[in-house]
Amino acid sequence: MNGAGKRGLIIAIDGPSGAGKSTITKQLADRLGYIHIDTGAMFRAVALAASRAGINVDDDAALAGLCRGMEISFVRDNGCCRVVANGEDVSAAIRTPEISLLTSAISARKVVRDFLLGLQRRMGCNGGVILEGRDIGTVVFPDAEVKFYLSASAEERGRRRWLELTARGEAISLEETIAAVVRRDRQDSGREHAPLKRADDAIDIDSTGLTIEEVLDRMEACVRDRERQFGFGGERSRQS
Repeated sequence: MNGAGKRGLIIAIDGPSGAGKSTITKQLADRLGYIHIDTGAMFRAVALAASRAGINVDDDAALAGLCRGMEISFVRDNGCCRVVANGEDVSAAIRTPEISLLTSAISARKVVRDFLLGLQRRMGCNGGVILEGRDIGTVVFPDAEVKFYLSASAEERGRRRWLELTARGEAISLEETIAAVVRRDRQDSGREHAPLKRADDAIDIDSTGLTIEEVLDRMEACVRDRERQFGFGGERSRQS
């Protein structure tokens, strides 16, 4: 299956909000020498643009027009991955609690998902990529060679998010943050289009009580084994 010209495997990492997908995906990509495509950030960028434009989440026509005029890319800067939307670095602006909740509603709109689906597939079709989100292994790349479902308890995910927000100076309680995580889970699992769902062939990783290094070690071992099966050596991946 490693056709001529492919740079490596396609790796899909799905899971609920706050499971650590972005952190794990970035560091796993660094270990493997793969490209990290942050699909969640892409949806957040659309949500931010819709918020600024005053577009209602139910207005599909307006959302379609917004998407047609959007350019989204990822830029590496001093080891950090910056999210650029229409020429603006929106890396910080898309991470507020308000945009997080709006993103769940925006990502449920088929017109937005269709736009980003095509963009994500074009970015990842040649392999050597890791994509993370909520439907990567079930919708975006159902034939991905490696699929992970990364999860953690709602309490643990809420605690992590609370630490992140308070470190930025946000005034919010731990209980409020956990409640927001639970609401986000309900929204993501119950939406009509591409709900959060574990792929049948995904490898389950529960990060509750594990360090980042422990999670990374488990996932890297799985990927290296699959690389050997598909004829991609570790050194080749690192040099791609």
